[in-house]
Amino acid sequence: MESQPQELLKGFIRLGGSPEEVANKLGPLADLEGTWKGNSGWNLIAVPSRRDGDPSFTLLMQQYDETIIFTPITAPVPNRGGAVQQFVTGLMYELTITDMKYPNGILHVENGMWLNLTDIEAQPDGPVVESTLVKPFGIARMSSIPHGDVVIALGNASVSSGMPQFPVISAIPQPPGLPPVFGYTDPYTLNQFSGQFDTADVNSTLKATAAAQTVGKVTTITVDTHNKGGSISNIPFVDAHVNPSRFQSTFWIEEVSVDGVSCMQLQYSQQADLNFIKKHNLPGDILWPHVNVNTLRKI
Repeated sequence: MESQPQELLKGFIRLGGSPEEVANKLGPLADLEGTWKGNSGWNLIAVPSRRDGDPSFTLLMQQYDETIIFTPITAPVPNRGGAVQQFVTGLMYELTITDMKYPNGILHVENGMWLNLTDIEAQPDGPVVESTLVKPFGIARMSSIPHGDVVIALGNASVSSGMPQFPVISAIPQPPGLPPVFGYTDPYTLNQFSGQFDTADVNSTLKATAAAQTVGKVTTITVDTHNKGGSISNIPFVDAHVNPSRFQSTFWIEEVSVDGVSCMQLQYSQQADLNFIKKHNLPGDILWPHVNVNTLRKI
């Protein structure tokens, strides 16, 4: 007598859904799916160096071109916790950044995932229940960077309409108690890009772009490694020399109209905090913001 196959409980097999089902499960991440390109990126980073035998820094500023590809994970991934279970959905991503001055050279590559953590149910199968497992954060960004860093940043998403409120973010280090004579801010205010990129308000480029457009629906996603459960892991060399202590990122996924033509636009601003020795043999470290901003369109 031929035995009948047993029906497996939900979560023991992972079946991909239709595009509509996948988008519904992705929640606020759904509009990221696809390929995005943008050539108005700015990269600013201070790196340790030596000058006249003393610890110092070199400031690097670059305009860049970027491509990001987001690919959906088409079936929920189950996490089981006993009384409850979590079904994680998300997007894998790959990005490539090239310096506008040297288009044949790679400036940065990165891969990772954006995850929607909000689907919590009673185990093995039941209604959605409250759980402290995901409160208060429903979004995770996991990033792998070939400098030797792996990031988990947690946060949330919100939906609004009209031009986003871009916060004023300064990339200029503010060493406490040090007078301007030490010259920390000089390269930030006097450089080849003065008048094009405001280091005291890095998001001003994003704001200027959006101000010239008609902006409809906006999904804002903000994640931070300082949120509980977030982390940064680095190889020993990176820990020893720049000791990254925090990563923050905000994505604005926008429905915009430009000259009567509608499109999907992605604007982002992110900052990694680097920490290394001050100049002039002064004791202690100083926080050096490493910032990136860009505007991309879905193609």
